Amino acid sequence: MHTVRTVVFPALRLLVWIVIAVALVVLAFRGGSGEAAPVSAGAPPVDLTSPVVPVARGTVANTVTAQGTVVADATVPVKATKAGTVRRVLVGDGDVVEEGDAVVEVRWEEEREPVPGTDAEGNPTSTPRAPLVRTATVPASTAGTVTAVDVLVDQVVAVGDRVAGISPGLLSVTATLSQDDQFRLLAPPSTAQVEVQGGSAPFTCTDLTLGAPAAAGSGSGDQTFAGVDPAATGTAQGGTAARCRVPAGTTVFAGMAATVVVDAGVAEDVLVVPVTAVQGSVQQGNVWVVGADGAQEERAVVLGLTDGDQVEVREGLAESDSVLLFVPVPDDTPQGPEMAGPFG
Repeated sequence: MHTVRTVVFPALRLLVWIVIAVALVVLAFRGGSGEAAPVSAGAPPVDLTSPVVPVARGTVANTVTAQGTVVADATVPVKATKAGTVRRVLVGDGDVVEEGDAVVEVRWEEEREPVPGTDAEGNPTSTPRAPLVRTATVPASTAGTVTAVDVLVDQVVAVGDRVAGISPGLLSVTATLSQDDQFRLLAPPSTAQVEVQGGSAPFTCTDLTLGAPAAAGSGSGDQTFAGVDPAATGTAQGGTAARCRVPAGTTVFAGMAATVVVDAGVAEDVLVVPVTAVQGSVQQGNVWVVGADGAQEERAVVLGLTDGDQVEVREGLAESDSVLLFVPVPDDTPQGPEMAGPFG
């Protein structure tokens, strides 16, 4: 029994480890079956070329949707139209005024020519005259409620100085536009459809304009929504916003969230291609036309309306043409023997 434990069992364990080692070597160098796996001769090659799509006819609705907010119109400043001294303040905070109503009265003096004459001896004389006192009223620049009177009696003012502020009591809707939206609104309409969350049915918002949004915390009372070129990206001004007037009688309140929908036109039965097929998105672009023999030709086209998925092609293509679905990406791999490595 001692011989079995000390000689036979160790020999068997060694034999088992040898068999396992041989099997692993066979699997590593010859595979599980001992034969190389056959290569399928019928496997299709990978096609990395862009798909081709035909030029088709369709309808393009250029509708831009943006999220916005109901805001109260900024206070309108009343500025002095004459230089002089404030003689009377004719309004106070909280007064309701109409456009053109007198806000303050300004007094100024005009020098007059002296009166010529002669003395008892016949010598010419010049008698000075008292200055001519004139007054004028500064009119309200808009109808609304006076929110601040910025001058006092006997205060000296210059032309353009702010003398009061008037809140028109009107509401507007503003919505920030993305860069793509700005390019789609190069010729915006004068109205937009607005739906206030939790409010009444959608309503037509009038006097639609595009411009720089009001600066946060602006309290100067000056108009901060200055018109800008819609084609500008608006980066320097912190973006571009659409703004329109809430019609009278519409029940909304400042601070409410709103959805603004701008319908900038519809093109029916026109030639269209996917936007991915065009290099460029506004007015001018390039497409790659594929001929019957597969040859590709870069062609300039004139673009029209777009809905974000397809774009109208006004010039440059025919209905029988086919184009690449995606704009080709140039191959930046360096070519030529000078780029060869040290061994080739």
